[in-house]
Amino acid sequence: MKKILVLLAFSFALFSCNEYQKALKSEDVAVKFDVATKQYEAGKYSKAIRLFEQIAPAYKGKPSAEKMFYMYSQSLYKTKQYYLAGYQFESFAASYPRSQKIEEASYLGAKCFYELSPAYSLDQTDTNKAIEKLQSFIDEYPESQYLAEANTLVKSLREKLEKKAFEIAKQYNTISDYKSAIIALDNFIQNYPGTPFKEKALFYKLDSSYQLAINSVPSKMKERLENAKTAYNNLIKFNNNTEFKSKADDMLAKIDDELKQFSK
Repeated sequence: MKKILVLLAFSFALFSCNEYQKALKSEDVAVKFDVATKQYEAGKYSKAIRLFEQIAPAYKGKPSAEKMFYMYSQSLYKTKQYYLAGYQFESFAASYPRSQKIEEASYLGAKCFYELSPAYSLDQTDTNKAIEKLQSFIDEYPESQYLAEANTLVKSLREKLEKKAFEIAKQYNTISDYKSAIIALDNFIQNYPGTPFKEKALFYKLDSSYQLAINSVPSKMKERLENAKTAYNNLIKFNNNTEFKSKADDMLAKIDDELKQFSK
């Protein structure tokens, strides 16, 4: 019995393969559409794409065009061809505004740009575009079943932009350009008041202020030490149990010790 089942499965696979090869060579778009649909429903998206690509130009305006372009877009998405999928979903949404799939297509079209967003250290043009596309979807479909996920994606993308901005500001501290670090970190905190990187930004501002103060010329040291102490207070005010408390307390002790010479 087992051998029979194996033989039947092999025969079916062979038939499907032959059917697919014949469809690729066929001039009949209906045959191509039928086989492409079977490949799509079987999860063989790459094979389905080859057939959809052949018939797409001829299918515009046909009664089954909506179904074909939806499956084509989904196949591209499933195979992670996000540039092409995004284009096809947007084209689908524009071509079939009354489709039952319009909301899903609009969401997935926007989500494709999320998938294209690169690591924070790289150029963030696609990240900004993804935020724009997802926000447009949220505005257009405020009651969408995809709303929660869309908001989560936007939050993730914005945090990526914030991380890049933070790392740029922090870099000045890393290369010991403490004056520039203080300015850059101040700007970052002002521009992103709710950022999850605020605590780190406050610490690196403290560190930059501290380093600038203790390495300062005598005429500027008192003012810079006081600025560093203010930076310490801002960090502790933000989070009294900050992960940087031990380092911050060490800096404060040295700041207070240095300030003693100015009170004599």
